[in-house]
This record gives sequence, structure tokens and C-alpha cells, in this order.
Amino acid sequence: MNTKQLFLYGASMLAAALAGGVAAQQADEQYVQVAEIEVDPVQLDAYRTAVQEQIDAAIRKEPGVLVLYAVSEKDNPTHVKVFEIYRDRSAYEAHLGSDHFKKYKTTVEKMVKSLKLMQVTPIMLGAQSK
Repeated sequence: MNTKQLFLYGASMLAAALAGGVAAQQADEQYVQVAEIEVDPVQLDAYRTAVQEQIDAAIRKEPGVLVLYAVSEKDNPTHVKVFEIYRDRSAYEAHLGSDHFKKYKTTVEKMVKSLKLMQVTPIMLGAQSK
């Protein structure tokens, strides 16, 4: 299984675990994006800690954040991808304004060498329930 397949599979599993309502919601209402991040190798451990804290806080505190899943490439761990699904565009915008996201951005500002955000359209996200 390549990195992309693993990434999508993991995102699907997380989405299924979070709530059955996610699967039932219309995909065109959701705001879905993939972030491609390159991290300074010297600061990789600190970056991982920061992204874990941010994702944990977002999932606990924001009902509009449906999925946040971060992975790194096996052969190049400084290349991180984050798969994100929000209830809708306004939930994404609220996420950007949250205290925990602002803390994350400030914390990782000098750790991130590059960031590319890609809004994507889900074709099919599937997962088995437990």
C-alpha cells in the first residue's frame, strides 16, 4: 500500500469511527482539503508534537471538524500530509479562528518550510465499522 492509499484509508477509518452521520451527510456540503507540508528535519519531533496537540484539541472542541488525519511519507518523514474534512466552509473558517489552531500556527511557523493547501472533492470515502 503506497502513502496515498494509506492516507486515504486512514482518513476513511477515522471518519467512520467519529460518527455515522458523516457518511450520511452530502459530500457537496462538506469542505475537504489536503495540506502538503514540508517540515525542517531538525524540528520534526517538535512539529509532530504540535500537530498532535492541535488535532486532538480540534477533534475534542469543534463539532464542525469531522476528520483531521496527519501522516508522513515513510521514506521522507519531513513530508507531511493532513487530510481534513469539515462539516462545511463555515466550520473550516471557525477552525482557522480557534485558539488551538492559532497556537499551532504560531508554534510551527519556523518549523514549516513549505505549505500547499488543496481543496479536493471526495469521490468515495469508505470504511468498515468496528
